[in-house]
Amino acid sequence: MAATEVISQLPFTLLLLPLGLVLAVTLGFALLIRRHVRTNRSGYPGSENPDPPVPFHGARMPGWNPSTPRCWCAIRSSSLPAVQAALGLHNAKPCSWGEGMAQLAAHSLLVSPPIRGWVLVVGHGLPDPVDDPDRSFHFLRRLSRTLGYVQCFSVQPALNHHAWAKLEDGKVLRAYAWAGETVWNEGALTREEIGLGLKCFDYGEPASDENLSPNELLHGNLEKTNRLAARWSVDPASVNEAAAASGESVMGDLVHSKLS
Repeated sequence: MAATEVISQLPFTLLLLPLGLVLAVTLGFALLIRRHVRTNRSGYPGSENPDPPVPFHGARMPGWNPSTPRCWCAIRSSSLPAVQAALGLHNAKPCSWGEGMAQLAAHSLLVSPPIRGWVLVVGHGLPDPVDDPDRSFHFLRRLSRTLGYVQCFSVQPALNHHAWAKLEDGKVLRAYAWAGETVWNEGALTREEIGLGLKCFDYGEPASDENLSPNELLHGNLEKTNRLAARWSVDPASVNEAAAASGESVMGDLVHSKLS
């Protein structure tokens, strides 16, 4: 081809270059938009799931607000007034379960109507075996001497602290509490603890296992605390406004001098 012919075609070739550049930029934007849409749908690029996995942050209690008390008692009773009297609640007033949960203060307790033969007591006023096992022991023993069969559970997801205890007629049948170390371990392992694979350690014994890290061990215990409650009595995660609608709850302040 003659040089004059090549030169004559240069303007046409130069016109094609901007067009190619525009097509390349357009294709690039299209790919970025597609990737952005997939990321928003899945939570992370490349996922085929419509929603990302939800990380576990501890015992979930459907229908309960984020300030849900971390400690609760289950008392085998068909009488809310009997439980209220044994607790010696001050300034007690009837309320719905939802109202009570929303209004719980530093030393208040909420007492549920009987649910499948159990009365639940929740609130920041309960002595927590994780924070103070001695005070919790005396509180539960005195309550059990009055009401018979009493259980207590505690979960602190941020620290993987957990506890459970059950007493009858003032006697500890089984109790275990972990707060960075074992702070309460009394009675033989129950069939339910064994069945759930709960790991309980002696005083001064570190949390260890051949197959799991200490954090995995403790998190496993924490995650199973509500399941243990379900086998021993009532899982509070199953209690919501509808379940408690069979009767009024009662909210009041705990008189610490009486039971603790």
